[in-house]
Amino acid sequence: MNLTKILSIVFLLGALGLAYRLYLGVDEVVEEEKRLARTEARIIEKLQMLRDAQIAYRGTKGEYAASWNDLREFIQSGSIYIVQRTETTTLLDYGKEETTVTIDTLGSVNVIDSLFNERKYPEFNLETMNVVPGSGGKQFEYFTDKIERSGREVSVFEIRDPAPINPDRRKNNNEKALRVGSRVDTSTSGNWE
Repeated sequence: MNLTKILSIVFLLGALGLAYRLYLGVDEVVEEEKRLARTEARIIEKLQMLRDAQIAYRGTKGEYAASWNDLREFIQSGSIYIVQRTETTTLLDYGKEETTVTIDTLGSVNVIDSLFNERKYPEFNLETMNVVPGSGGKQFEYFTDKIERSGREVSVFEIRDPAPINPDRRKNNNEKALRVGSRVDTSTSGNWE
């Protein structure tokens, strides 16, 4: 065996080794991104559930739940009213229209059965509702208050991930952390929408 063949075999083995390490490096990055995406999807799903609960609470009580315990108790034992709204339009003699709105309460259903039924959320657990998925037990930051808008006092809420696992969301003091609602506006949308 001459020197050229030996060097060719050594370089071939070196190239294969480098290719394998490159593959492992890329695969590791792809798997990490998939893990982040799965965890954020679980966080978003939980934030959507909390938003639905807050909207139902406000619809029933007139304001957002002041604490986790109030919201948890509402989900466990509260009721949502089933309302039917009908509008009747009548043509008046002078050509104008008059609309009459009738609102009728038909009954009520339990919050947990309506919003969090087993068909929609098969793994729903009320006791871990305020725990951020993939965080090791950290709880969502919870904020409710009343602010003044156009001379009226309105309720606002914000539920936020306190320690995002995604490095892009941690920049600038968790400025882009997943959240639903707003501390300064009447919005109930999430920042992922």
